[in-house]
Amino acid sequence: QVQLVESGGGLVQAGDSLRLSCVASGRAFNRYNMGWFRRAPGKEREFVAAISWSGTSTEYADSVKGRFIISRDNAKNTGLLQLNSLTPEDTAVYYCAAGAGYVTESASGYDYWGQGTQVTVTS
Repeated sequence: QVQLVESGGGLVQAGDSLRLSCVASGRAFNRYNMGWFRRAPGKEREFVAAISWSGTSTEYADSVKGRFIISRDNAKNTGLLQLNSLTPEDTAVYYCAAGAGYVTESASGYDYWGQGTQVTVTS
């Protein structure tokens, strides 16, 4: 089992930045790929970014490419998502997830999920 706890969300203005953290406990975090997903009001959950267990491979959704940066610190069992140049369209609950296997954009590739952290961007 891996327990994931997100933090760092908040209410910001368009153009601002936030850094989300995902702290893992339980099984060795460094054995799992990590993903970030989000769910906006009235919309389905969507992929945001993913990073391999080693940190050497990353993937991003087109909507966040060039603005968001995913990283991880295995020594601290922590995953990070830097959100830059935020827009109101980024308003959502952000979830981190951990999974074995290949780095993937598919939610089905992740076995463990956090409870989410709210990000609200005003214009």
